[in-house]
Amino acid sequence: MIFPADYKSVGVTRTDPTERIGCPIYFTTEYLIAELPSGFAIYRVKSEGVGLLKKLVSLECIAKGSQIRKFEEKLDSHDRTRLIESAIPLCKGKVNTIIFEGMDRHVTFVQDPSLHEVMEIEIIDIVPPEPPWLAFAIQRLVRSGIMGELNVRFTTKLIDLRQFEGGNMVFPCFASELKGKYLDTDTDIADNSELVGCDISKQIFDLRFPNLTYRHINMCPLKTELYMPTKPFITRCCQSKKSGMVNLNGIDGAVVHWGASEYDIMDAIRMLVNVLKGNMQNNKDKK
Repeated sequence: MIFPADYKSVGVTRTDPTERIGCPIYFTTEYLIAELPSGFAIYRVKSEGVGLLKKLVSLECIAKGSQIRKFEEKLDSHDRTRLIESAIPLCKGKVNTIIFEGMDRHVTFVQDPSLHEVMEIEIIDIVPPEPPWLAFAIQRLVRSGIMGELNVRFTTKLIDLRQFEGGNMVFPCFASELKGKYLDTDTDIADNSELVGCDISKQIFDLRFPNLTYRHINMCPLKTELYMPTKPFITRCCQSKKSGMVNLNGIDGAVVHWGASEYDIMDAIRMLVNVLKGNMQNNKDKK
């Protein structure tokens, strides 16, 4: 896949650039899109010199004519994942390159688009209540475009606590509206109940009802009792001290506090992406 790291390295011309070898060209230009009456052509640029204007030394045509299609809708040029996802279904037959125009009219392109370089992160969250805050907040962040240059996409795994409703079940908080007793409001907890909660819930149960016997089902995503991560992940925990990077069964993940703001969530995602990029680079170096 060829996908310029930044659209500032992509130049546009409406004249035949092959006739301008030896002429000045802007110093950041690595690729040149020629929009000609005969159609589009895209060139890889080789230049030399210093300063704002370098000398154009040579051009290598990497796509032209029927190989190129321009995307009709204007998209956020920084949202690399969305551009790749938008380009893939259009690359059929001879077409292997898609040109995009951004909201600010800057232009970029993707050739032989592939999700191979896009990192997939799993959101592990708990329901109810709904919507689950972490998954909801990340969806809002994705729609905002703030993650555009991170090359990430998300899948969601929701741990549904409704599977435990009924019987002598005790849940941490009445806000969940689960069918059972609530640790934060009820006092008539029966002996031999089942507590569905995290370590903090267990501690509170022991303090409030020291003489009761009960079974504890640990719902904390970090305990992997209810779900084991299958890929890099982000989840949340009610203990602030556990926020940060973790590794569960050899899989890297990020943890935010239960009530983390979108700002905190974004910071955690960036931190996780940096770790994953570092791992990818280390693996390349070993090869």
